[in-house]
Amino acid sequence: MGFDADRVSTVTFDSYSTLVDVDAAETALAERVPDPEPVSRLWRSRSLAYTFIANQVDAYQPFYEMNRDALQYALDAYGVDITTEERDEILAVYHELDVFDDVREGISRLVEGGYDCYVISNGNPEMLASMVDHADIGDLLTDTISADEVETFKPAAEIYRHGAARTGTPIEEVAHVTAGFFDVVGAEHAGMQGVWLNRKSRPWEPFAGDPSLVVDSIHDVAEELGV
Repeated sequence: MGFDADRVSTVTFDSYSTLVDVDAAETALAERVPDPEPVSRLWRSRSLAYTFIANQVDAYQPFYEMNRDALQYALDAYGVDITTEERDEILAVYHELDVFDDVREGISRLVEGGYDCYVISNGNPEMLASMVDHADIGDLLTDTISADEVETFKPAAEIYRHGAARTGTPIEEVAHVTAGFFDVVGAEHAGMQGVWLNRKSRPWEPFAGDPSLVVDSIHDVAEELGV
């Protein structure tokens, strides 16, 4: 199904990899790890895997704690021996990840065009508060919506339905913008229009059909909505 701009009244965004760059965490690792790239990649993949598993076995814990466990696993897997304090200093980089260049201006265009903009994220409220502050978008977002509110992670339909309810918007009138393919699939399964923000110029996953829309930047979303 193609993207229907006329049906959109609210735009929601994912946070990590969509508004802020999780690959920037590699910089924090580089100060303490001889070869940070594979450690960073394993950290991120395990973090997501833990959320998927938690949904299936009712083992929810706030995402910051999931992320800590994932980082510890990645360090152990590559034989990196650092103190707990050093590990937590690396983890804290999630409060100040690099912001993608199109974020503030792109969201501003949507807001000026009359669209309410929200974040729906796996991040717990403290993480989202620091992200919004660091990205300087607090004046643009109507609110942030955390998986912590329903203790369920993406791509479970419950978090998207909860998000739509929190925005006061019929779910079919929400366009969810995200860099995560699983997030697109989850949003569309729940009834939203999924917009894949292809930040890394990668091919779409051959799984569960095509996104409603594929874009390279948030400005492209604004163009599609005519603002």
